[in-house]
Amino acid sequence: MSRLAQTHGLTDIQQEILSTVRDFVDKEIIPVATELEHRDEYPTQIVEGLKELGLFGLMIPEEYGGLGESLLTYALCVEEIARGWMSVSGIINTHFIVAYMLKQHGTQEQREYFLPRMAAGEVRGAFSMSEPALGSDVSAISTKGVKVGDEYALTGQKMWLTNGGSSTLVAVLCRTDEGHPEGTAPHKSMTTFLVEKEPGFGEVRPGLTIPGKIEKMGYKGVDTTEMILDGLRIPANRVLGGTTGRGFYQMMDGVEVGRVNVAARGCGVAQRAFELGVSYAQQRHTFGKPIAQHQAIQFKLAEMATKVEAAHAMMVNAARKKDSGERNDLEAGMAKYLASEYCKEVVEDAFRIHGGYGFSKEYEIERLYREAPMLLIGEGTAEIQKMIIGRRLLEEYRFQG
Repeated sequence: MSRLAQTHGLTDIQQEILSTVRDFVDKEIIPVATELEHRDEYPTQIVEGLKELGLFGLMIPEEYGGLGESLLTYALCVEEIARGWMSVSGIINTHFIVAYMLKQHGTQEQREYFLPRMAAGEVRGAFSMSEPALGSDVSAISTKGVKVGDEYALTGQKMWLTNGGSSTLVAVLCRTDEGHPEGTAPHKSMTTFLVEKEPGFGEVRPGLTIPGKIEKMGYKGVDTTEMILDGLRIPANRVLGGTTGRGFYQMMDGVEVGRVNVAARGCGVAQRAFELGVSYAQQRHTFGKPIAQHQAIQFKLAEMATKVEAAHAMMVNAARKKDSGERNDLEAGMAKYLASEYCKEVVEDAFRIHGGYGFSKEYEIERLYREAPMLLIGEGTAEIQKMIIGRRLLEEYRFQG
């Protein structure tokens, strides 16, 4: 284990899980990640290995066949996986947001039906809020769910589904207006639907089309897609929690978990960038000595290591707060904001340490340089995080005049 980013107070079981995951990352992910990433190839073997380790059930309660672990354990596992290849952590993250939403908000029948198969990795989750025209403005969604007898007909277009092709269960946020009078706040007329589908692309069930993978600068391997709903029929018992109008709150609860996850990814990628930078600096010679002996490089390494340590501490704090049952939107927003910004800076410094070789596809840092920007926009942009942080601070420090 490295000196940096240690987490104190872990149980023996947590330490054992993390040690197993780190070993898997070092042996099964890092050696193949760059090659798979350059081919934009889905990491089938890696995903099968994660299934065998039980990671798809890490946070699912034991009564449903999972390991029943905390958000902290999960976040630390994500940190390790992202250190190997960030795309793999994305495959797990969307699955877990859906499993978490089911655990917290699903009906007893929904939990019993989905969670055991999700824990085994047989059912793989994705969730869908965003649409082509709305970006961060979730309240402006236009995809609609209209009641037709004892079913709903879903119509609209969704964007940026991680696991859109490989998933078999998608939690989809739609607008449902029945029972909500004119003038109801937009966020009070949204509903989450649990949509089952076949994996793959094209029309995967009547009324549901996954057009194909979106070509991306980085974050490759994992399939990111659109989703087109054209009168897709969903039974009423697949409304998450059984009641319409609760979708916005359910999704935001899931996104708090997702933001801790993105912070953990930032920590993992930054750790790997630091490892690559500090290693290369001791091997590369200029002016008759390793560049690590030049003060300019030592200053970079000092700044990088400090950022890795600070981001890890904030991420751990946000996870522990959620685990304690407290509201953690402030801490999760801060952790996500800081970890993603620091990740970008640490990766760029490692890239600079590599000099011209950082621009070569032979070196791992080139891949990290393309992956880091996704963290600045995923699960809410840095600007959205600052808005959330600012509003919460004004709530906490209200002027008593």
